[in-house]
Amino acid sequence: MDNLNAKLNGGSLSSGENVSYWIDSTSILSHSQPNKDITAEVLVIGGGIAGITTAYNLLKEGKKTVLVEDGFIGSGETGRTTAHLSNALDDRYYYLESIFGKDDTALAAASHSEAIDEIERNVAALNIDCSFKRVNGYLFLHSSDKEENLDKEFEATQKAGLQTNILAHTPAIDGGNNMRCIEFKNQAQFHVLNYLEGLSKAIIELGGIIYTQAHAENISKHGAIVNGFNFSAQYIVVAANSPINNIVTMHTKQYAYRSYVIAGKIPKGILPYSLWWDTGDAESKWVSQPYHYVRLENFDEQYDLLIAGGEDHKTGQSDEENISESARYDRLEAWARSYFPMIDDIDYRWSGQIIEPVDSLGFMGKNPGDDNIYIITGDSGNGMTHATIGARIISDSIAGKKNKWEELYSPSRITLKATGDFLKETGNMAAQYLDWISFNDLNDTVDIPAGEGGIISSGLKKIAVYRDYDNTLKAFSAVCPHLGCIVKWNTDEKTFDCPCHGSRFASDGTVTNGPATKNLSRIHIK
Repeated sequence: MDNLNAKLNGGSLSSGENVSYWIDSTSILSHSQPNKDITAEVLVIGGGIAGITTAYNLLKEGKKTVLVEDGFIGSGETGRTTAHLSNALDDRYYYLESIFGKDDTALAAASHSEAIDEIERNVAALNIDCSFKRVNGYLFLHSSDKEENLDKEFEATQKAGLQTNILAHTPAIDGGNNMRCIEFKNQAQFHVLNYLEGLSKAIIELGGIIYTQAHAENISKHGAIVNGFNFSAQYIVVAANSPINNIVTMHTKQYAYRSYVIAGKIPKGILPYSLWWDTGDAESKWVSQPYHYVRLENFDEQYDLLIAGGEDHKTGQSDEENISESARYDRLEAWARSYFPMIDDIDYRWSGQIIEPVDSLGFMGKNPGDDNIYIITGDSGNGMTHATIGARIISDSIAGKKNKWEELYSPSRITLKATGDFLKETGNMAAQYLDWISFNDLNDTVDIPAGEGGIISSGLKKIAVYRDYDNTLKAFSAVCPHLGCIVKWNTDEKTFDCPCHGSRFASDGTVTNGPATKNLSRIHIK
């Protein structure tokens, strides 16, 4: 892992310092860097599951496609997932029905089921060795939730056409004999980076071009500037986990959260391959009501890896609950051991970014106001299937085909029934601008130890400072280049995170998560 951390250049080629199991268990998936101007039919920006799947679909339609990724393939949020493939969405179906109605809720359920089927077809057609497995999933009550909500959710899943059952016990978890749950049939799991490696090879074989360490900026209807070269295209697909930064409206319709993951070995065969989720903290201050999620992954001949996630908070706002990033891993481990006491020492810890749309469904399709720019964003904790759905919608649109999910996931949609959550989230967002007059900043760079960062006030200026392990100081403007919020230091992933819209920057100031497309401005200090 130390060697891999060195390759990741301290986080500037990934979206954080911690290394996930997926990244640690694969070679870096790199391609050549841009060295000339490029013209294509379609320019896809983003080398995660959304971009790679979109490019693969378009090439099968005969479209000349070029993909650019500013890190390496899967180095963004795709490499930080837990890779559940599920139609058990992270927002309750009874909530979706109240927002979208019975028919559209059933359509949403079917779209995620079909996304799993599409991934399975790709695995078979391309003979991808990615540990794809069909498994069952089990949704059980969080301690803060009510039994009646489980029955209400079961009824809603049945109306949505899903294969579900109510069980009097939750299989395989400690104390599960007395815990009712909803069983979701025919879910799945896989090794996501091995899957992307297989799709990437297919893209090249179909005549597509992939560039890595290729940063796109100045995105417009004509294309983008990539590492200083002009990439022009008839269609542009922004599949980088956040829409382009000149569209303010999209950032008032979705919100960035950090989610934490731990993974530890268990003896092989002691647990069945399954997915488990609790229903979420009904008393949480966060609109998303964070929940816990668990699965297994094959590790070696003796062990499986138990992977558990949760303890979410708004990006850049862990201090709102007075719970540090490291404490969130501890809380997650305690929760996991209470249900899975057989877990050994924790081998991996990492976090990832989740984009929560205000009405719970992703935004995939034409960027509002544009005829030839498409976006895939708003994964809402179901990134693997949401991305696959978005790739299908967009590739169909560019190929001139009508897609049955197009209107449901349209980025231009307005869902008035979600107004309450919208007001709560936008209020939280606006409150973050008070950081301009914060009195909690550090007083001096001497307060910053090696390997850490912080925010310092200098007159009217806010300065983001990082002290490297060789004691060298790096300083940048603390003003996010997206919409002017003040970034916060994330001591866990060694990044500067924007608490307004979720942009994130490595310790060297390099942008690693949008919506910002520019780095933090460097400042020279004594």
